[in-house]
Amino acid sequence: MPVTAVPDLPVETVDLPTGETIAYRHRPGEVPLVLLHGNMTSSKHWDLVLDAVDERFDCYAMDMRGFGGSTYETPADSLADFAADVGPFADAVGLDSFHLWGWSTGGGVAMAFAARHPDRVDRLVLMDSVSTRGYPLFRTDETGQPTDEPLTTREEIAATPALAPVFQAHETENRETFKAVWNQLIYTDERPDDDLYDAYVDDMLTQRNLVDVYHALAHFNVSDESNAYGEGSGLASEITHPTLVVHGDRDLVIPREMADETLADLPNAEFVELEDCGHSPPVDALDDLLAAVEPFLLGEEN
Repeated sequence: MPVTAVPDLPVETVDLPTGETIAYRHRPGEVPLVLLHGNMTSSKHWDLVLDAVDERFDCYAMDMRGFGGSTYETPADSLADFAADVGPFADAVGLDSFHLWGWSTGGGVAMAFAARHPDRVDRLVLMDSVSTRGYPLFRTDETGQPTDEPLTTREEIAATPALAPVFQAHETENRETFKAVWNQLIYTDERPDDDLYDAYVDDMLTQRNLVDVYHALAHFNVSDESNAYGEGSGLASEITHPTLVVHGDRDLVIPREMADETLADLPNAEFVELEDCGHSPPVDALDDLLAAVEPFLLGEEN
């Protein structure tokens, strides 16, 4: 059965000292939890989690800068730039320390924030997250196969044939192409029903920083290892928080090797694999996802 829509939470906004206005969805509770979405999404895509997660959690799902209802006054050059909004946002909504749950790109942003502000993060969940060693992008040869030569600039990334359908669909607001891409790469098991899918695609088209995000993902590296772009920052060693790495066994966006890199680089991480699950665990495996994440964040693991 297709996954059906749940009641959507109202979108609220706060103005940050940085000059950005951040939109967010809030589900009240007692245990503070900040949720960071992935690329091509926003807080809207946390709707199934916000509806079903344990009522004890005080959930704040941000629209990161340039996504959803948030502004994009200052373009981001790195995932650390997106992470720089998390602290001021938490201040604005009255949070001191909190759990942090990042999905895909949001996982990299969560790591960037936790490394620089360890005292503000209690526990960390990385769901189908970009690796600690980033998401390098490579040129392709005449047959369309990737080479070992990285794409380094925004201009090169924007022109690469591998991403051209996504960029073109975004520019022309071609909803059917978006769905074709997501059916191939994201919804590898379950899918939203027509109404929810349309709402998700409408949300995807609000993004104003698609190339910037791919550039930031490619250059991200908080490990002690080098990648195609050079040496890592080593900041992963500062992420000593209890960390849960959640990965879908059918994820075609983040390969298992990237999850293994994260597990190797973080000093206090444990792993949960979700069966029959792609890059969208809230759609593919919501019950199993919450069964893993809730006790971890509440400190109720067996």
